[in-house]
Amino acid sequence: MEVAEGEEAIRRVQSLTQSGLSQVPPQYIQPPQTRPILPSHPPQTQHIPIIDLFGFDPTHIQSTRDSIARACRDWGAFHVINHGVPTSLLHHIRHAGLSFFNDLSMPDKLRYSCSPGAAASEGYGSRMLVNHDDADQVLDWRDYFDHHTFPLSRRNPNKWPEFPSGYRETVAKYGNEMKNLAQKLMALISESLGLRPSCIEDAAGELYQNITISYYPPCPQPELTLGLQSHSDMGFITLLIQDQVSGLQALKNCGGDSESWVTVEPLEDAILVILGDQTEIITNGKYKSCVHRAITNPDRARLSVAAFHDPAKTVRISPASELIDESSPAKYRGVVYGDYVKSWYTKGPEGKRNIDALLLES
Repeated sequence: MEVAEGEEAIRRVQSLTQSGLSQVPPQYIQPPQTRPILPSHPPQTQHIPIIDLFGFDPTHIQSTRDSIARACRDWGAFHVINHGVPTSLLHHIRHAGLSFFNDLSMPDKLRYSCSPGAAASEGYGSRMLVNHDDADQVLDWRDYFDHHTFPLSRRNPNKWPEFPSGYRETVAKYGNEMKNLAQKLMALISESLGLRPSCIEDAAGELYQNITISYYPPCPQPELTLGLQSHSDMGFITLLIQDQVSGLQALKNCGGDSESWVTVEPLEDAILVILGDQTEIITNGKYKSCVHRAITNPDRARLSVAAFHDPAKTVRISPASELIDESSPAKYRGVVYGDYVKSWYTKGPEGKRNIDALLLES
């Protein structure tokens, strides 16, 4: 693998932190309206729902569906426990990510750099968006490693780090487990609306999965920055795990008079399920994609691992016909997923503006 040019190193947030800077560079400073309001009061009383899957025991399926329906309507996100993924694997993937970011030298990490200027390029990077006008682009206080894991034809472990020992095997096994869990959850989400279990997965064409390990270094001015700007995910569902450092926030009552940011407290052995925009489209708005962001921390680094599950770029996603009638007309126009992705990466997320652009007049 080619080593990126030396200038690329200064763009890595971790290298900025290690340089001992006391102020964040201007390109990381959020405009006043998007800066986080850091909590100075006791923790918020609202919490993301926790749903016990009971190992998918059939005797609990109906109550599980009901719980999922409420969480999808009210939050667009929920934790799951007793999900069947070995907890040892959750620990191993977190350890692998931390070892890459903390135990490798910068030159060694840069051997795995993403292709410059390419959207969703596999590898080690910092910039999420494709924007050639750098003066207008506010950067996230985050580094990441993105892995292409499904379909298997995209999976090339030789593009993944060799260190620590077992890294590649851990990522491959984790991808397999997350895909299996995502398929089961998509079936439950479909059934909770009276749809056939395979409705969402069939709409995907072929299910695509990316696994992104995100590393948020300590930030000297957390009140000015975001680790990840406010957005809803593009695809169907994201399965995310955190370490023990808080930082992820979800927007409750998005667009309403009482909308507020709620910190998603880490739960070590739970997996957070985040609905994406394509699920909102296919459910005709009955279920909402979750707007979320990451705030930064002045003292501690934070790590998360997200498994994204998306449709093939050639398929067209539209509201399910079973959910449309005279009393409930189509809320969104259909969209070819590849076009949606291109818009997301070029225009930028800004909350839910990309899915809002698909709204039909009522």
